[in-house]
Amino acid sequence: MKKILVLCTGNSCRSQLAEGYLRHFAGKKALVYSAGIETHGVNPMAIETMKEDGIDISQHTSNHIDEYRDIDFDFLVTVCDHARESCPFFPTRAKKFHHNFPDPAKATGSPEEIKTAFRKVREQIKAYCYNFVQEELSEL
Repeated sequence: MKKILVLCTGNSCRSQLAEGYLRHFAGKKALVYSAGIETHGVNPMAIETMKEDGIDISQHTSNHIDEYRDIDFDFLVTVCDHARESCPFFPTRAKKFHHNFPDPAKATGSPEEIKTAFRKVREQIKAYCYNFVQEELSEL
């Protein structure tokens, strides 16, 4: 079984969405973790947005990357430029992937405009995670 770490700045939104979708699409092919270079708690709007798509991340926790130093990951996926550029040294032989998704937590406007921003990023991350699993885990 492969081990995947999704890394973001605060482990509150984008990495939580990606963790949810990677778990969903990978099934028993991978253990999926997410972490941040900081911890901000899981964003309630991320939970709500994933629930709309039938995925429950309400039990996810916001974790710091240091919690996973002893795990030998196969894949390290960064989902924002800040995490990729600011990540403290993290010893790993993992295959690294990066995609900078917009931060929906920074969306402004009416409640509906903010929901729309979250849904848009959710769909981008969903497609990315689906493709990742098809390309990297299809042989398992």
